[in-house]
Amino acid sequence: MSSGAKAGLVSADVLQREKQELRKHERSTKHLEEESRNAQTVFRDKSGRKRNLAQEQLEQRLKAEAEAKREEQYAKWGKGLAQERQQQQNVEDAVKEMQKPLARYIDDQDLDRMLREQEREGDPMAALIKKRKAKENKEKEKPRYKGPAPPLNRFNIWPGHRWDGVDRSNGFEQQRFARIANKKAVQELAYKWSVEDM
Repeated sequence: MSSGAKAGLVSADVLQREKQELRKHERSTKHLEEESRNAQTVFRDKSGRKRNLAQEQLEQRLKAEAEAKREEQYAKWGKGLAQERQQQQNVEDAVKEMQKPLARYIDDQDLDRMLREQEREGDPMAALIKKRKAKENKEKEKPRYKGPAPPLNRFNIWPGHRWDGVDRSNGFEQQRFARIANKKAVQELAYKWSVEDM
């Protein structure tokens, strides 16, 4: 039978012995049953080593936080840093305006400054103001070479401001320009010769 007892017609002695063996077996396995009831589940990886679930959860949480932080940074960059700064400036301006009284009087300095900074069409002084602002905001210009005209080069690059005017080349540039000029002259001469008798 499935319980381990014999099936069919069995004598009382045999039945008694089987019951005693079954009880003995149950008593010997009872402490195992108690231990297994209160035991913690052991998780193992594919190689059979025990897994530390608390450590894995901590690692996953840290990884998720790092990922969220990175996503937030990319979202911030995606909006545009300059636009975000402009939006922050607009909010600050709005807060500043909300703190002012509702009525604006003639001596309001912020209103006066705002109106002065506006550019109007047909303003005769606008060009002068633009020129002054450009002069103020103008970055220092890099120094340029101020001497006699330098010899030509293939790339039309102007010499640096420290050049002393002495040509130290091996003559390749001049030879190249001479070849180009000679080729052009020969082509022009050939064209004139070919159309001479027309």
